[in-house]
Amino acid sequence: MTGQSRLGGGGARSWLTGRTGPLTRDVPVTVTAPAAAPRRMAIFAVVASALVMSTVDSTIVATALKAIQQGLHASITWTSWVITAYSVGLVLALALSGKLTARFGSRRCFLASVAVFAGASLCCGFAGNVYLLIALRAVQAAGGAGFTPAGTAIVAATFGPGRDKALGMFSAMFSIGTLIGPIFGGLFVTYWSWRGIFFVNVPVGIVMIAACVRYVPADPARPGRGERRPVDLTGLVLLGAGTLALMLAISYLGEAGASAASALFWGPLTAGVAALALFGLHIRRVDDPFIAPQLIAGRGFGAVNVINILYGGAVAGMLALVPLYAMDRYHVSVLASGTLLIAEGIAVIALSFVATMTLRRTGYRWPLYVGGALTALGVAALAVQPAGISPYAWLALAAAAVGAGTGISAPAGRNAGLQLAPGRAADLAALRSTGRSVGQIAAVSITAAIIAQPAPPGQLQARVFAVFAILLVASLPAVARIPEHRGSW
Repeated sequence: MTGQSRLGGGGARSWLTGRTGPLTRDVPVTVTAPAAAPRRMAIFAVVASALVMSTVDSTIVATALKAIQQGLHASITWTSWVITAYSVGLVLALALSGKLTARFGSRRCFLASVAVFAGASLCCGFAGNVYLLIALRAVQAAGGAGFTPAGTAIVAATFGPGRDKALGMFSAMFSIGTLIGPIFGGLFVTYWSWRGIFFVNVPVGIVMIAACVRYVPADPARPGRGERRPVDLTGLVLLGAGTLALMLAISYLGEAGASAASALFWGPLTAGVAALALFGLHIRRVDDPFIAPQLIAGRGFGAVNVINILYGGAVAGMLALVPLYAMDRYHVSVLASGTLLIAEGIAVIALSFVATMTLRRTGYRWPLYVGGALTALGVAALAVQPAGISPYAWLALAAAAVGAGTGISAPAGRNAGLQLAPGRAADLAALRSTGRSVGQIAAVSITAAIIAQPAPPGQLQARVFAVFAILLVASLPAVARIPEHRGSW
């Protein structure tokens, strides 16, 4: 059974925009009856596999950074861009992928995303220099960008009234990738080559394409499918230029002999700030912007986005650098450092399940407060020199605390955002992933620039963890601005 409803029209809910009136133009929302239980599980498995593969590709690279640096004879600043370029690519492609999902259908976009991701992974494995690898990582991100919005739309339509629990389990899927990525990275680097971390995506992608064709229903024909609204290329260019310019400014500070008074720093910094300011003005003036401004800072959305950027993206970026931190400060081996995040992944998976099952009773704010505080505590512990315990065990326990906090808070944060406009699941999933990418970009780039300075990198990174823990605690009051809800939606 298929029906049509519209988001917007006479008046959007007050917390959506902070005023009476439509969010954007009327947007058709297709609502389908939930699929049978066995098919639902198969569909969820396909989407979950894509989310795991995408997350693995972020964490697996972190473990192999030193091997990539040595193999391609690159500086640590440029090597860190192998992670950052993926996040920048996601920022540029995520919002666009949300629009493409709404235009062409979630199944089509999901299949295309897997194909691009697997193809780019193959090319990454053959890259001969760090600059080509960085460019290919951005292409890889363009493919991976479609996983979350298309997958969210597929799951939301498939599970119907049970979508809150299904979407809440996405946190566990991301954490499985975080769990196994560093392990695979350590194994590949130790027993094969860093190139294997990219080659492994090719057979996995082929299997996922076959499974998607087999289990995910074809996109339904919709009235108005032929309508083609132009893509906001101006907004895309401004957002991309601003993000890249800021990252170039930060990366420059990590180069030997860099000075904050240099035009090589202030030039990109000024250009980046100007481009992002113009982006903010632009999206308020056009009818169909690249990202609707209400989804960024509208009532309820602003607080959700702040929490998502810090506790989702920035925390993920910090955790991605824990293996490098263990090697630099405590001289832990590559293989052992790759296993450091096992406890963190297990904690997220277990507590995400518990938090998802109890979310209708706890509401959103309580898990966000408790999970946020526990995350900040774990990050602070990473900065502390252990006494009476091995550095490996201490780092693993600290990472587990971060994982526990993430597992408790993430299902609430994801549902709190999507519930504000359930008919725009693809757009909101894309925006959430964009926020995570922005947070991860900032965390990785700033940390890389700091540890490139002429001082012991392990000690410098410890100071970064301490400052970041303070920032996390200072941001917790934003939770009070998130609309509370209990029950299904």
